Amino acid sequence: MFEQTFKNIDDLLYKDSGADSELDYIGQTSWVMFLRYLDELEQDKADEAELKGEDYNFILDEEYRWPNWAMPKDVDGKLDHHVALTGPDLVQFVDGKLFPYLAKFKQEADSANTIEYKIGEIFSELKNKIQSGYNLREILEYADELPFRASTDKHELSHLYESKIKNMGNAGRNGGQYYTPRPLIRAMINVIDPQIGEKIYDGAAGSCGFLCEAYEYMYERMEKTTDNLKTLQEETFYGKEKKNLAYVIGIMNMILHGIEAPNIIHTNTLGENIRDIQEKNRYHVILANPPFGGKERPEVQQNFDIKTGETAFLFMQHFIKSLKTGGRAAVVIKNTVLSNTDNASVAIRKLLLEGSNLHTILDLPGGTFTGAGVKTVVLFFQKGEPTKKIWYYQLDPGRKMGKTNPLNDTDMEEFIALQKTKSKSEKSWNLKVSDIDEVTFDLSTKNPNTPEEAPLREPEVILAEMETLDTETITILQSIKALI
Repeated sequence: MFEQTFKNIDDLLYKDSGADSELDYIGQTSWVMFLRYLDELEQDKADEAELKGEDYNFILDEEYRWPNWAMPKDVDGKLDHHVALTGPDLVQFVDGKLFPYLAKFKQEADSANTIEYKIGEIFSELKNKIQSGYNLREILEYADELPFRASTDKHELSHLYESKIKNMGNAGRNGGQYYTPRPLIRAMINVIDPQIGEKIYDGAAGSCGFLCEAYEYMYERMEKTTDNLKTLQEETFYGKEKKNLAYVIGIMNMILHGIEAPNIIHTNTLGENIRDIQEKNRYHVILANPPFGGKERPEVQQNFDIKTGETAFLFMQHFIKSLKTGGRAAVVIKNTVLSNTDNASVAIRKLLLEGSNLHTILDLPGGTFTGAGVKTVVLFFQKGEPTKKIWYYQLDPGRKMGKTNPLNDTDMEEFIALQKTKSKSEKSWNLKVSDIDEVTFDLSTKNPNTPEEAPLREPEVILAEMETLDTETITILQSIKALI
C-alpha cells in the first residue's frame, strides 16, 4: 500500500511543471510528509495529555493544522469538498500563508533542539514547487493515507524513504552526495561498535544515513529501558549539514527512523574555527562521508591549521579536532589522500599518524558510489596514541560494481570478520609505520600478496627480438626451399 502511495505521488509530481527531477520529487514529498507526521505527533500528545487529565497546547494554530487546511473531513470521514481548498486557492494558501507562518517558528523557538525550531528551519529553506493546486490536492489526499502512529508503519515508511534517497543518488549530478551505500555504512558501524551513552556525530550529514543506521544498530542491541530510550532519542545523535535540501531530507529520514527532534544543525561545518572546538563540543564516535573535490574560499581555510581548498582535507581536520581522546572514527575519503605528495596531503597523513591510531584502511573498488568515478577508502582511527601498525583490506566483490550490481551486505562479511583479528589474507595485509617514508608518509594501498606484473620491455629489446625472429624465419624458409 505505502509503495503504491509513493508511486502515485511521484506520478503527480512528474506531471506537474514545477518539479522536474528526483531531487525535486523527494523534496516536495518531504515537506508534505513532515506536516502529515506533525499532525499525528500532535494528536498522540493531545491523547496522552487527555488521559492524564491535562490540557495540551498545540504547536500550530488551528488554521494551519493538517485536518483544517489539508484534509477537512465531513461527518462520514470523507474529504469535505465544500470546505477543502483546491486549484489556485490551495497553492495561494500554501505559498502565501502556510509557508511564511511555519518559517517564523525558527525565530520564536527556545532552542535548535526543539521540534518548533525544526519546523521553522525546514520551511525557511524549502519552497513549494507544486504549481498545480489540483495535483497538490491529490498529493495531500495520498499523504493522508500514510499512517505514522504504529512503529511497523514507520519502519516500512523509512525503508521506502531510503529507497527514494537511493534513487535520487542514482539520478546522477548532485544526487550522489546524499547517498552512501547502506551495506558500507553498516560495516563501518559494526567495526566502530557505538555504545549507549556515547555521542555520535556526522559533520557532513547529508540524508543522515550514518546516524539512522547507527540508531538501528544501537536500538537492536541495547537494553530497552526508559532511560536508554530517552538517551538514544535525545542525547546520542548529532549532525551538521550545509545544503538546504539535504538538511530537510536528513531531518525527515531521522524522524521516520524514530527520532522526534533530531539534533541536526543547518550550517556550514567548515565555517567553524577548529581552534574554538572545546571538550564539551567533542564526540565519542564520528561516522562520515564528507564531500570531496569541492573548493573552499580562503576565508574558510583560515579556520584550519593545514591550509587547503580541498573540502575533504578540511573535514578531516574538523573530525580529528572534534573527537574526544579515545574517540573512534570511520571516514570515507578519496584514496589520493594516501599518496598525493602536495603539502596538504602529506601534512594530513602526518597529523593522523602522530595523533591517532589509524588501525584500519578499507580500500573500496571503483563503482562503489554510483555515478562517482573517484576511488575511495575508509579510514578507521582512534584518537590519542600514535599509529604503530595499519591493517589494510582490499575489497574485491569479484564483479564490476554499478547500478545493476551495487554493494551488498554479503560483500562486507569477510572484511568485518577479518578486521576483528586483523588477519592476513589474499586481500589483507599489515604495514608497520616504522617502514613508512618519514618525508612523504606514503600510505598507498599496495597489496603485497598480488603477483607483480612483468615490467614492460624497452623498445630496443623488442626490436632486437624481432630481428632475431626474422633471421630465424629466413633460415627456416631457406631450409624448406633446399629440401624441395
